[in-house]
Parts: sequence; structure tokens; C-alpha cells
Amino acid sequence: MSASPSYPPIPYGMAYFKSIREQGYLYVDKTRFVRELEHERYVFFVRPRRFGKSCWVSLLESYYDRTQKDDFEALFAGTEVGLRPTPSHSRYMVLHLNFSTFKNTLAELERNFEEYCRIELRWALRRNADLFPQAAQEDILAYGGINACLNELFKHVRDSGTPLYVLIDEYDNFANTILAQDGADTYHAFTHGGGFFRSFFATLKHGTETGGVERLFITGVSPLAMDDVTSGFNIGANLSFDADFNAMMGFTRGEVGTLLEKYAGLKAFDQDPDEAMALMRQWYDGYRFSKHASEDVFNTDMVLYYLKHSLPNRAGPDELIDFNVRIDYGKLRHLLVLNRSASAPSRTGETDLNGNFDLLRDIAAGGRPVSELVGSFPLAQLAERENFLTLLHCFGLLSIRGVVDGVPRLGIPNQTVRRLLYGHLRDAYRDAGVFSVDLLAFDELTRAMAREGAWRPAVEFLAAAVRRQTSVRDYIAGEKLLQGFLAAYWGASGYFVFHTEQELGMGYADMVLEPRSARYPGLSHGYVIELKYLKRDAGSATQVKDALEAAKAQLVRYLADERLATSHPAARFTGIALVFHGWELAASMAV
Repeated sequence: MSASPSYPPIPYGMAYFKSIREQGYLYVDKTRFVRELEHERYVFFVRPRRFGKSCWVSLLESYYDRTQKDDFEALFAGTEVGLRPTPSHSRYMVLHLNFSTFKNTLAELERNFEEYCRIELRWALRRNADLFPQAAQEDILAYGGINACLNELFKHVRDSGTPLYVLIDEYDNFANTILAQDGADTYHAFTHGGGFFRSFFATLKHGTETGGVERLFITGVSPLAMDDVTSGFNIGANLSFDADFNAMMGFTRGEVGTLLEKYAGLKAFDQDPDEAMALMRQWYDGYRFSKHASEDVFNTDMVLYYLKHSLPNRAGPDELIDFNVRIDYGKLRHLLVLNRSASAPSRTGETDLNGNFDLLRDIAAGGRPVSELVGSFPLAQLAERENFLTLLHCFGLLSIRGVVDGVPRLGIPNQTVRRLLYGHLRDAYRDAGVFSVDLLAFDELTRAMAREGAWRPAVEFLAAAVRRQTSVRDYIAGEKLLQGFLAAYWGASGYFVFHTEQELGMGYADMVLEPRSARYPGLSHGYVIELKYLKRDAGSATQVKDALEAAKAQLVRYLADERLATSHPAARFTGIALVFHGWELAASMAV
């Protein structure tokens, strides 16, 4: 598709920088970061899926590749680095490897990895045939394994003074897949000892140490595999949490605002810019990767998805969540659900929920853990709290929401992630045999709750399920645990925008359910829910009454907060007080 005569098309799903520029697609200029990156020779950088990593690596290839020198002016015209290029532009032999294409079974993986790397190496040599005559190419490719070929390449470029830039995109893609599908033992086999993936990175590291690799840029979604294949991360500078690179990928609020103004000026975007910005901030913003950064960024893919469905002059996407941004559940399964061995029998069936799940559940209930972010850790140490929270942060499930005594406070970044996270928790409960409900029936009840104000049937439906399914009782031992359980179901509902611990009336409401009237115009009922929990050895009639009155008093304050009406002027909010005695609903009332 070429550029429209009236406005530049949206490059949704595109990652090839050269095509984006040559065909006139929208491009948000991030080239200023090229100059900043040159302060480091060997760089490791992680960001969540769909954040523009592949496009950035493609940009680096176009900028540094000596065989694209004739295209430089056209590709970088008008960009910051195009106006003031660095001396290093268009001077490198570039070897670009993208590991996102591997979807093979473990039995085929090593062979296909070898074949793919040899193909890319052969193509790089052919592009640079003026530096590598046929005899040199044959010498380099004569060896049977890619590591030997790379070692030979490193000798050639070092002795000839040819600068080599190695780009590796999605370095951990198939490692994560193997970990999810085949488990830790299989993952360990090729990332430790004589495993082929570990050997590959050992060869690459040797190239940086001996002068064969002048520059290296590696990107992925987490530091987990890198630590395992390098015996501790030491292959380059990890800039993932550096404030100077917080906005290298993703869009700032100013950049999104400029895009809206641009398309409005071209008569292609007729939504109210302020309303569109507010909506996108709620669903797509909120990512901060450095505790020293001063602003959040939007997910790149989410913004482009919204714009693609808004042009020309349309109302935007019916479904605000682009399902392509979902972190594949299979890649989280090994983090949420722990497979038991025969020596560790469980009461629930084939799988059991692990300690990491407990932490996720607490976060879903509104918890904002304080934790340092760890630049490197192996799979064997994933269960440690800081490491697991770091992994969730790298995946984009958590973001920095503040800093407490120099330590990041983490929280869910936006509604898209909140919905996905609650869905993962709900599925994990079901898969582990802890709890399951008829989701179709519950969906109908929540729709009536949002459309008609009929809240009691939905509340009693969940309460009856909790009372009926004894396996869930071991997981309910306090207000926050019960709140996290209920959030997993209400939070995944399509009829509400769900909030936990929302500040209202000089306090924090346990749960706020805002009707998704933008998606379903007939919905007008919202809810503020206050939950009280009494232990099994408490729960007298007086205690239940006192808890109900306390919840009622809090709800009165919350509902009187002007911010509630200002933020949701079309919604009619009802307060719901719930008192649970252990796993039984002892009392409920509307305020």
C-alpha cells in the first residue's frame, strides 16, 4: 500500500523501517536516540511485546549498513539524525538476526537455528562482496556449525579492519516458547552447559572481546534467557532501565497529541482530540521503565491500532484491546501454574498454584509492591520476589507508579493490561481446579448489572459459587485475598472498566466498576464496592452489623466525591457493601 494523497497511512503491524519511509507511512521520529546509543558499543535492551523493538532494530540496520548508503538521504530525510548524522552512519557490515521466526519443536530447533543463522550470514557476505571475495566467503562458510563460521568471520573483519555491527531481535523468543511448552529441564538443556544457544552467545561474546564485533545491539522481552546463556549478564550494557532511553520505544503523551492534531488538521480524524487522548491514556498509557524517568509512554502498537480504526473520520475500534498485544498465555503459564511432581501431591488435581500466583493475585487486588528492578537473574532464581516482579515489569504487566525512598513502587499500567491480567488469573484458578463458574451465565448477569442496575444476582452468583466449591476456601484467608478473587471475575468482564483501590472521599475504594458506555451505549450503571471480611472464628450478628455499617459509611464518602461524577458524568453509581464471613456472604446492601 502506498501513501494516501490526503494523509499518511498508519504502519500498523509493520516493522521494516525502509518500507515505512519509502512508502510514505506515518513515522514518529525516534532517531535522536541513535546518537545516544553510540556512547555504548554493546547494548542489551528489553521491552514488552508490540512496543516497536523490531522496527527500531530495522532502523539501526538502515542507518549503519554500508550497503544502504545510497538510500540514506531518502530514508532519513527530515529526521533528527538525518539532519545531523553521526560519523558512524553507513560504515558497517551488518549481520541482522531475528529469532522471532522460530516456532519449531525442540527436536528441529537446533538444526533450523543453524540453517537460519547460516542463511543470514551468507546474505550479509554477498551484500558486502566488495569486502569478501568469493574465496573469503567460502572460507567463512566452509565450517559445519554456525559458531565456527562466526569465529572465522570475526577473524576476517578484525584483520581487514572491517567494522561489524551485529543486531539480534527477539533473542529470547523461542527460549520462552520452549520454557512454556517443554518446561525448565528442556530449557536448561540448551541454555546451559554445551547447549547450542549458550554456545552461540559464548561465540558472540568472544567476538566482542577479540575485536571481531565492533557494535552489538540485542533486544527481547526479558533478561531471563540472557542471564542463563551467559552465566550472569555481562555481554553488554543493559540500558532497559536507563532514564535516557525510557521513551526510545513507545510514544510519549506529546507525540500522541501531535499525531491527533496532525490527522485532525488533515481532515482525517474528527473525534474530539481531548476525549480521544483521555481514552487512550486510560487503555494504552502508563508504562514507565526507569525510576528516574519523568513521564510515562504509550504502547506503540496500541496507539497505531486505535488510529488505524479511526481513519478516515471513524469512531475508533469497537474493541479497545488489540488482541495482538496479548502476552501469550502459554508463555505465562509456567509462571502462574506450577506442575507438581509425584513427591508433592496436591489437593486440586494435575496442577497447583505457586507463590508467584499469590503475588499476582495481591497485585490484582490493588497491591502496589515496592521493589528494585533487577537487571539480570537466571530461571533458577525466578521465584525470588524481586526477580519475579522484574519479569512482570519487563513483560509490561507492571509499571513504575512512583518511588519510595529510592525504590520503585509498581502497579498495573492501564486498563488493557488489567483486563488481560484478570483473565490470566481467572484461567489459572480454573486450570488448577481451584474455582470455576459458568462464564456465559456470569456474563449475562454482569450485563444486566451494567444495563439495568440489577447488581444482586451477580453478587449472589459469585457468592454461591464460592460457598459451593470447597477447593477455593484454602485461598480465601483475608479481605485482600477475597478481593483479588472477585476482581479476577469482575475485572475480566467486558461491560465494566474495572478499578481497584481508587482514591475517593479521602480513602481508597476496594473496587469501582465503571460502565463501558463508549463500547455499549445502553450501559449506565456503575458501582463502588466496599468489601469487609470476618474470619471464621468471628462473625457474630453484632460483628456483621458493625462491618456493614462501616462499609456503608465509607461508601457514602466515596459516592460524594465530585471526581466520581466528573470522570463519569453519564453513569449512575450505586454503592455496594459486602460482608463475608470466611467464604460465605453474610450480608450485603446497596447505598
